[in-house]
Amino acid sequence: MDLKQLEHFVAVAEERHFTRASQRVNVVQSGLSASIRALEEDLGGPLFVRSTRRVALTAAGEVLLEEARRVLAAAREARNAVTQVHGLARGRLSIGAIHGLAPFIDLPASLGRFRAAFSGIDIELTLDGSRTLIDDVREGRMDIAFTQPALPIPDDLGQRMFACEGMVVVCAARHRLAGAHGMRLSDLAGETFADLRPEWSMRRLVDRTFAAAGMHRHIGFEVNDIPMLLDLAAEGLAIAMAPESVAAARMRETRGAPIATATLNEADEPCWELAAVFKGKAGEPATPVARAFLDMLGLPEVPA
Repeated sequence: MDLKQLEHFVAVAEERHFTRASQRVNVVQSGLSASIRALEEDLGGPLFVRSTRRVALTAAGEVLLEEARRVLAAAREARNAVTQVHGLARGRLSIGAIHGLAPFIDLPASLGRFRAAFSGIDIELTLDGSRTLIDDVREGRMDIAFTQPALPIPDDLGQRMFACEGMVVVCAARHRLAGAHGMRLSDLAGETFADLRPEWSMRRLVDRTFAAAGMHRHIGFEVNDIPMLLDLAAEGLAIAMAPESVAAARMRETRGAPIATATLNEADEPCWELAAVFKGKAGEPATPVARAFLDMLGLPEVPA
Protein backbone atom coordinates (compact mmCIF):
# COMPACT_ATOMS: atom_id res chain seq x y z
CA MET A 1 0.00 0.00 0.00
CA ASP A 2 1.37 3.44 -0.91
CA LEU A 3 0.16 7.05 -0.91
CA LYS A 4 -0.65 6.99 -4.62
CA GLN A 5 -2.96 4.00 -4.15
CA LEU A 6 -4.68 5.78 -1.27
CA GLU A 7 -5.14 8.89 -3.46
CA HIS A 8 -6.69 6.72 -6.16
CA PHE A 9 -8.95 5.01 -3.62
CA VAL A 10 -10.17 8.32 -2.15
CA ALA A 11 -10.87 9.69 -5.64
CA VAL A 12 -13.07 6.70 -6.53
CA ALA A 13 -14.74 6.76 -3.12
CA GLU A 14 -15.61 10.46 -3.42
CA GLU A 15 -16.60 10.44 -7.10
CA ARG A 16 -18.43 7.06 -6.88
CA HIS A 17 -17.53 6.68 -10.56
CA PHE A 18 -14.35 5.19 -12.07
CA THR A 19 -14.38 7.36 -15.21
CA ARG A 20 -14.70 10.59 -13.28
CA ALA A 21 -12.15 9.47 -10.71
CA SER A 22 -9.64 8.62 -13.45
CA GLN A 23 -10.08 12.09 -14.95
CA ARG A 24 -9.73 13.69 -11.52
CA VAL A 25 -6.35 12.05 -10.85
CA ASN A 26 -5.29 12.13 -14.53
CA VAL A 27 -4.74 8.37 -14.76
CA VAL A 28 -6.16 6.21 -17.55
CA GLN A 29 -9.12 4.21 -16.30
CA SER A 30 -7.35 0.88 -16.77
CA GLY A 31 -4.44 2.12 -14.64
CA LEU A 32 -6.80 3.37 -11.94
CA SER A 33 -8.66 0.04 -11.90
CA ALA A 34 -5.35 -1.84 -11.63
CA SER A 35 -4.28 0.37 -8.72
CA ILE A 36 -7.56 -0.30 -6.88
CA ARG A 37 -7.33 -4.05 -7.55
CA ALA A 38 -3.78 -4.13 -6.18
CA LEU A 39 -4.92 -2.28 -3.06
CA GLU A 40 -7.82 -4.70 -2.58
CA GLU A 41 -5.48 -7.67 -2.97
CA ASP A 42 -3.07 -6.14 -0.45
CA LEU A 43 -5.90 -5.60 2.05
CA GLY A 44 -7.50 -8.97 1.45
CA GLY A 45 -10.96 -8.05 0.21
CA PRO A 46 -13.15 -5.79 -1.96
CA LEU A 47 -13.43 -2.10 -1.19
CA PHE A 48 -16.16 -1.26 -3.71
CA VAL A 49 -19.38 -2.74 -5.04
CA ARG A 50 -19.27 -1.93 -8.75
CA SER A 51 -22.22 -1.24 -11.08
CA THR A 52 -22.45 0.05 -14.65
CA ARG A 53 -22.76 3.76 -13.71
CA ARG A 54 -21.55 4.17 -10.14
CA VAL A 55 -19.70 2.39 -7.38
CA ALA A 56 -20.49 2.09 -3.68
CA LEU A 57 -18.18 1.45 -0.76
CA THR A 58 -18.20 -1.87 1.06
CA ALA A 59 -18.05 -1.88 4.86
CA ALA A 60 -14.28 -2.30 4.60
CA GLY A 61 -14.14 0.58 2.14
CA GLU A 62 -16.02 2.88 4.53
CA VAL A 63 -13.46 2.13 7.26
CA LEU A 64 -10.52 2.65 4.90
CA LEU A 65 -11.86 5.96 3.57
CA GLU A 66 -11.62 7.66 6.97
CA GLU A 67 -8.12 6.30 7.56
CA ALA A 68 -6.95 7.11 4.03
CA ARG A 69 -8.04 10.73 4.37
CA ARG A 70 -6.21 10.93 7.70
CA VAL A 71 -2.99 9.45 6.25
CA LEU A 72 -3.04 11.71 3.17
CA ALA A 73 -3.69 14.76 5.35
CA ALA A 74 -0.74 13.82 7.57
CA ALA A 75 1.47 13.42 4.51
CA ARG A 76 0.47 16.88 3.28
CA GLU A 77 1.19 18.38 6.70
CA ALA A 78 4.62 16.76 6.69
CA ARG A 79 5.39 18.19 3.25
CA ASN A 80 4.18 21.62 4.36
CA ALA A 81 6.44 21.50 7.41
CA VAL A 82 9.46 20.65 5.28
CA THR A 83 8.51 23.36 2.78
CA GLN A 84 8.51 25.93 5.57
CA VAL A 85 12.00 24.87 6.60
CA HIS A 86 13.14 25.20 2.99
CA GLY A 87 12.29 28.84 2.80
CA LEU A 88 8.66 29.86 2.29
CA ALA A 89 9.07 32.63 4.82
CA ARG A 90 8.51 35.41 2.28
CA GLY A 91 6.96 35.68 -1.16
CA ARG A 92 3.73 36.00 -3.09
CA LEU A 93 0.94 33.62 -4.10
CA SER A 94 -1.21 34.87 -6.97
CA ILE A 95 -4.38 32.82 -7.49
CA GLY A 96 -6.96 33.11 -10.26
CA ALA A 97 -10.34 31.41 -10.44
CA ILE A 98 -13.48 31.22 -12.50
CA HIS A 99 -16.89 31.74 -10.89
CA GLY A 100 -18.73 28.75 -9.48
CA LEU A 101 -15.93 26.93 -7.65
CA ALA A 102 -17.69 26.87 -4.29
CA PRO A 103 -19.23 23.38 -4.49
CA PHE A 104 -15.82 21.94 -5.40
CA ILE A 105 -13.25 24.02 -3.49
CA ASP A 106 -13.83 26.49 -0.67
CA LEU A 107 -11.19 28.90 -1.91
CA PRO A 108 -11.53 31.57 0.83
CA ALA A 109 -11.19 28.91 3.57
CA SER A 110 -8.24 27.32 1.74
CA LEU A 111 -6.47 30.65 1.42
CA GLY A 112 -7.14 31.25 5.11
CA ARG A 113 -5.45 27.96 6.04
CA PHE A 114 -2.53 28.80 3.79
CA ARG A 115 -2.13 32.23 5.40
CA ALA A 116 -2.14 30.58 8.84
CA ALA A 117 0.59 28.16 7.76
CA PHE A 118 2.70 30.68 5.78
CA SER A 119 2.06 34.06 7.32
CA GLY A 120 4.89 35.72 5.37
CA ILE A 121 3.36 35.02 1.95
CA ASP A 122 1.31 37.79 0.36
CA ILE A 123 -1.86 36.44 -1.27
CA GLU A 124 -3.60 37.85 -4.34
CA LEU A 125 -6.91 36.57 -5.78
CA THR A 126 -8.51 37.42 -9.14
CA LEU A 127 -11.79 36.15 -10.62
CA ASP A 128 -11.94 36.07 -14.42
CA GLY A 129 -12.70 33.93 -17.45
CA SER A 130 -10.80 30.75 -18.34
CA ARG A 131 -8.88 32.13 -21.31
CA THR A 132 -7.66 35.21 -19.46
CA LEU A 133 -6.61 33.19 -16.42
CA ILE A 134 -4.62 30.67 -18.46
CA ASP A 135 -2.91 33.49 -20.36
CA ASP A 136 -1.98 35.11 -17.04
CA VAL A 137 -0.41 31.84 -15.86
CA ARG A 138 1.53 31.38 -19.10
CA GLU A 139 2.86 34.93 -18.95
CA GLY A 140 3.92 34.65 -15.30
CA ARG A 141 1.39 37.09 -13.83
CA MET A 142 -0.34 34.33 -11.87
CA ASP A 143 0.87 31.20 -10.04
CA ILE A 144 -2.26 29.02 -10.25
CA ALA A 145 -5.57 29.29 -12.08
CA PHE A 146 -8.56 27.22 -10.98
CA THR A 147 -10.45 26.82 -14.22
CA GLN A 148 -11.41 24.39 -16.95
CA PRO A 149 -8.45 22.30 -18.12
CA ALA A 150 -6.25 23.75 -20.84
CA LEU A 151 -6.90 21.49 -23.84
CA PRO A 152 -4.64 20.71 -25.48
CA ILE A 153 -2.17 21.26 -22.64
CA PRO A 154 0.50 23.80 -23.72
CA ASP A 155 4.06 22.53 -23.39
CA ASP A 156 4.91 25.07 -20.69
CA LEU A 157 1.89 24.36 -18.46
CA GLY A 158 0.94 21.61 -16.06
CA GLN A 159 -2.38 20.91 -14.41
CA ARG A 160 -4.03 18.84 -11.71
CA MET A 161 -7.67 17.81 -12.10
CA PHE A 162 -9.90 18.24 -9.07
CA ALA A 163 -13.44 17.84 -10.41
CA CYS A 164 -15.19 15.94 -13.15
CA GLU A 165 -18.92 16.07 -12.69
CA GLY A 166 -21.90 15.41 -14.88
CA MET A 167 -24.16 18.34 -15.76
CA VAL A 168 -27.88 18.15 -15.13
CA VAL A 169 -30.86 19.95 -16.59
CA VAL A 170 -32.28 22.54 -14.18
CA CYS A 171 -35.93 23.53 -14.41
CA ALA A 172 -38.87 24.74 -12.35
CA ALA A 173 -40.33 22.24 -9.91
CA ARG A 174 -43.56 22.18 -11.96
CA HIS A 175 -41.80 21.71 -15.33
CA ARG A 176 -42.58 18.61 -17.43
CA LEU A 177 -38.90 17.54 -17.19
CA ALA A 178 -38.69 17.74 -13.38
CA GLY A 179 -37.29 14.51 -11.96
CA ALA A 180 -36.75 12.81 -15.33
CA HIS A 181 -33.82 10.39 -15.68
CA GLY A 182 -31.78 9.11 -18.59
CA MET A 183 -33.04 11.64 -21.16
CA ARG A 184 -31.55 12.23 -24.59
CA LEU A 185 -30.53 15.68 -25.78
CA SER A 186 -33.33 15.40 -28.32
CA ASP A 187 -35.80 15.44 -25.41
CA LEU A 188 -34.81 19.08 -24.87
CA ALA A 189 -35.72 20.16 -28.39
CA GLY A 190 -38.11 23.09 -28.44
CA GLU A 191 -37.19 24.29 -24.95
CA THR A 192 -36.02 27.83 -24.26
CA PHE A 193 -32.66 27.91 -22.48
CA ALA A 194 -31.11 30.32 -20.03
CA ASP A 195 -27.34 30.27 -20.29
CA LEU A 196 -24.19 32.13 -19.41
CA ARG A 197 -22.41 34.52 -21.76
CA PRO A 198 -20.38 32.90 -24.59
CA GLU A 199 -17.04 33.67 -22.92
CA TRP A 200 -17.89 31.40 -19.96
CA SER A 201 -16.29 27.97 -20.16
CA MET A 202 -19.49 26.31 -18.90
CA ARG A 203 -21.40 27.86 -21.80
CA ARG A 204 -18.79 26.68 -24.30
CA LEU A 205 -19.07 23.12 -22.93
CA VAL A 206 -22.85 23.08 -23.42
CA ASP A 207 -22.51 24.64 -26.88
CA ARG A 208 -20.01 21.93 -27.91
CA THR A 209 -22.30 19.20 -26.58
CA PHE A 210 -25.26 20.32 -28.67
CA ALA A 211 -23.12 21.02 -31.73
CA ALA A 212 -21.65 17.51 -31.57
CA ALA A 213 -25.20 16.14 -31.57
CA GLY A 214 -26.09 18.31 -34.56
CA MET A 215 -28.71 20.17 -32.55
CA HIS A 216 -29.66 23.83 -32.37
CA ARG A 217 -31.12 25.28 -29.16
CA HIS A 218 -32.94 28.52 -28.51
CA ILE A 219 -31.26 30.69 -25.86
CA GLY A 220 -33.74 33.25 -24.60
CA PHE A 221 -31.75 34.52 -21.60
CA GLU A 222 -28.01 35.27 -21.40
CA VAL A 223 -26.61 36.20 -18.00
CA ASN A 224 -23.25 36.67 -16.33
CA ASP A 225 -24.09 35.08 -13.01
CA ILE A 226 -24.80 31.45 -12.05
CA PRO A 227 -27.36 32.25 -9.28
CA MET A 228 -29.32 34.35 -11.77
CA LEU A 229 -29.16 31.48 -14.27
CA LEU A 230 -30.69 29.08 -11.75
CA ASP A 231 -33.29 31.61 -10.60
CA LEU A 232 -34.55 32.06 -14.18
CA ALA A 233 -35.00 28.31 -14.41
CA ALA A 234 -36.74 28.22 -11.03
CA GLU A 235 -39.31 30.74 -12.23
CA GLY A 236 -40.15 28.58 -15.26
CA LEU A 237 -38.85 31.13 -17.75
CA ALA A 238 -36.37 28.68 -19.26
CA ILE A 239 -34.38 25.56 -18.56
CA ALA A 240 -30.63 25.58 -17.91
CA MET A 241 -27.71 23.19 -17.51
CA ALA A 242 -25.36 23.21 -14.53
CA PRO A 243 -22.97 20.85 -12.71
CA GLU A 244 -24.85 18.46 -10.44
CA SER A 245 -23.36 19.81 -7.20
CA VAL A 246 -24.10 23.43 -8.18
CA ALA A 247 -27.74 22.52 -8.76
CA ALA A 248 -27.83 20.49 -5.52
CA ALA A 249 -26.51 23.48 -3.53
CA ARG A 250 -29.29 25.68 -4.96
CA MET A 251 -31.91 23.04 -4.16
CA ARG A 252 -30.88 23.11 -0.50
CA GLU A 253 -31.52 26.86 -0.26
CA THR A 254 -34.82 28.08 1.13
CA ARG A 255 -34.89 31.43 -0.66
CA GLY A 256 -36.66 31.91 -3.98
CA ALA A 257 -38.70 29.50 -6.05
CA PRO A 258 -37.64 25.83 -5.87
CA ILE A 259 -35.83 24.14 -8.72
CA ALA A 260 -35.85 20.56 -9.92
CA THR A 261 -33.32 18.62 -11.96
CA ALA A 262 -33.39 16.05 -14.73
CA THR A 263 -30.51 13.83 -15.81
CA LEU A 264 -29.26 12.90 -19.26
CA ASN A 265 -28.12 9.42 -20.19
CA GLU A 266 -24.40 8.83 -19.82
CA ALA A 267 -23.72 9.05 -23.57
CA ASP A 268 -25.23 12.55 -23.83
CA GLU A 269 -24.19 13.93 -20.43
CA PRO A 270 -21.50 16.63 -20.64
CA CYS A 271 -18.79 16.38 -17.98
CA TRP A 272 -17.85 19.61 -16.23
CA GLU A 273 -14.10 19.40 -15.57
CA LEU A 274 -12.05 21.70 -13.35
CA ALA A 275 -8.29 21.82 -12.92
CA ALA A 276 -5.55 23.77 -11.23
CA VAL A 277 -3.37 25.11 -14.06
CA PHE A 278 0.18 26.32 -13.43
CA LYS A 279 3.63 26.79 -14.93
CA GLY A 280 5.44 23.48 -14.73
CA LYS A 281 5.82 19.98 -16.09
CA ALA A 282 4.22 16.60 -15.38
CA GLY A 283 1.85 17.92 -12.74
CA GLU A 284 4.56 19.62 -10.65
CA PRO A 285 4.37 23.43 -10.28
CA ALA A 286 7.58 25.31 -11.00
CA THR A 287 7.45 27.47 -7.86
CA PRO A 288 7.63 26.27 -4.21
CA VAL A 289 4.73 28.49 -3.16
CA ALA A 290 2.42 27.00 -5.79
CA ARG A 291 3.50 23.47 -4.83
CA ALA A 292 2.82 24.20 -1.17
CA PHE A 293 -0.69 25.51 -1.85
CA LEU A 294 -1.69 22.56 -4.05
CA ASP A 295 -0.24 20.11 -1.54
CA MET A 296 -2.30 21.74 1.19
CA LEU A 297 -5.43 21.29 -0.92
CA GLY A 298 -4.54 17.66 -1.48
CA LEU A 299 -4.80 17.80 -5.29
CA PRO A 300 -3.04 14.72 -6.67
CA GLU A 301 0.05 15.06 -8.81
CA VAL A 302 -0.35 14.16 -12.47
CA PRO A 303 1.99 11.31 -13.37
CA ALA A 304 4.48 11.86 -16.20
